[in-house]
Amino acid sequence: MPPEPSSPCAPQEQLKIVIVGHVDHGKSTFVGRLFHDTGSLPEGKYDQLVEVARRRGVPFEFANLMDGLQAERDQNITIDTAQIWFRTPRRQYVIIDAPGHKEFLKNMITGAANASAALLLIDAKEGVQEQSRRHGFLLSLMGIRQLAVLVNKMDLCGFDETVFRRIETEYRAFLARLGLNPSAFIPICAREGDGLVARSPRMPWYTGGNVIEALDAFEAPPRPVHLPLRFPIQDIYRFDHRRILAGRIESGALRAGDRLVFWPSGKSSAVNTIERWSAPSTLAASAGESVGITLAEQIFVERGQMATHEADAATVCREFSAKLFWMGREPLGIGRRVKLKLTTQEVDCEIRSIERVIDASTLEETSAGAKEIRRNDVAEIVIRARQPIALDAHAAIAETGRFVLVDRREVSGGGVVVAAQRASATELGPKSENLTWAKGEVLASERALRNGHQGAVLWLTGLSGSGKSTIAGLLERELFNRGIHAYRLDGDNLRYGLSADLGFSPEDRSENIRRAAEAGRLLADAGLVVISSLISPYRADRARVREIMKEGQVRFFEVYVRCPLEVCEARDPKKLYARARAGEIPHFTGISAPYEEPENAEITVRTDQQTPEESAANILDYLIQTGRLASVSYDI
Repeated sequence: MPPEPSSPCAPQEQLKIVIVGHVDHGKSTFVGRLFHDTGSLPEGKYDQLVEVARRRGVPFEFANLMDGLQAERDQNITIDTAQIWFRTPRRQYVIIDAPGHKEFLKNMITGAANASAALLLIDAKEGVQEQSRRHGFLLSLMGIRQLAVLVNKMDLCGFDETVFRRIETEYRAFLARLGLNPSAFIPICAREGDGLVARSPRMPWYTGGNVIEALDAFEAPPRPVHLPLRFPIQDIYRFDHRRILAGRIESGALRAGDRLVFWPSGKSSAVNTIERWSAPSTLAASAGESVGITLAEQIFVERGQMATHEADAATVCREFSAKLFWMGREPLGIGRRVKLKLTTQEVDCEIRSIERVIDASTLEETSAGAKEIRRNDVAEIVIRARQPIALDAHAAIAETGRFVLVDRREVSGGGVVVAAQRASATELGPKSENLTWAKGEVLASERALRNGHQGAVLWLTGLSGSGKSTIAGLLERELFNRGIHAYRLDGDNLRYGLSADLGFSPEDRSENIRRAAEAGRLLADAGLVVISSLISPYRADRARVREIMKEGQVRFFEVYVRCPLEVCEARDPKKLYARARAGEIPHFTGISAPYEEPENAEITVRTDQQTPEESAANILDYLIQTGRLASVSYDI
């Protein structure tokens, strides 16, 4: 995560705010003028842009100032790419950049961009618009209770008090129905600076405070350190011999030595160290901090899992009720498949039922028992995920109770978890602490001595058409001829039975690979040399396979069957590339889905430069002649 700016004069207290409003109601002009009047602009930036406007023969606009800052943000200069800072004598503020519905929802769901207060702009001439009401509903939905409403462009209505009071009366009544009570309604003219840092002499009838006073009156909420620990894993890093689990602590606190459980897997381990970026390790960390941890016992943990203390676990479920704001291009119907993102978790899900639909602009219930949710409506729904996820009710822990729905790669909805029922043991799998791996009476070393070789897994990965299956067949036959107990575990064969319930989405492919790895581990534990032939396009999935083998003390060899895409497509033995090009097969590796080449494969063969027989021989040379499958020296 990018560091926040600091300076000797920066206030210690910081408040995150979001600025929302209807299109063309003056948000960019307001923010530009606010930066100028609070002295928060980079030195010389204002004069530079005024001169640019003069040379072009056009009037300077504060909205252009924000465009200039945007260009710098795109280059990571001066201002952070996701958030913008300005200061008042009291404290530092962070503006969450949310120009529209989708960006607002996306940023609000992200824990690092969780706003504590909001400024909502309304054009004095246009008055309260549908978008104004919808933004108010969104603020309510996301749990933002600190709000000031700015009635902008008062100059367009002659600074008329009657216009201002009419808007205030109408919008206060609407917000009251949402349970929102704005701390201030302020008439402003952002372009001229009226009402931003001082009361405007052109509106003597207004006796309230200015915008800066309204901001400084907001309370900075305490960090949720008193709540149960919630530590979503964002990524895994390897430095020297350490495996560091990185993420942001959303709530609670942790200390070195704490026993953590990682959900939804249910695996547990103790915290060995707490690592920080460009800082010494510490013994403790708390909500709001981005840290890394190492574990005392090495277990397989991946992005998306959530760490908690054993006594205060998150709810792990597959089904939950929610309140959703939908803004997708098409209506969201019962049974529709979309992707759910909650903290760092991403899972496929479907809409099981729609309990109630509400018009976000009028707050009127449009239908009960509806079959679909139209754009810009709010609904109370039941969502079922394809696999277990870890979450909390929004009322209990807001940071892990917010989510977005992604449809066709676009953020199309967002909402909050209302309630969830813990998944049954059948849904979650056997996670009892009383379970232990049952070791057979025959040791692996005894099997190796009897067979004349150790068990192992050869994992052939590569594009469709690269020759994996052909090479796997040749290897199985040759190993068998040499007296080695070998078995070919083909990806297509798995989908006839063990993975018959899975599709070809990235999540389903990941689960298919996990199942293949677990099956291969069992067969290798029985002393067989398993030849797994799967595309397995993602490095993270293959790393997970390697971890599974490591946990089972199984010898593992990753074999990269390398072949250029154009060669694979020219071969196209199953005519899959042609169908993928025609749009008949979604998520097809190499066409509409990526293939991430292995970085540390034990063996690489080039099937565009050698025959399948030559490739199989190279693999056999590595395994047999170098003694990789020898029965002696079973230490791994």
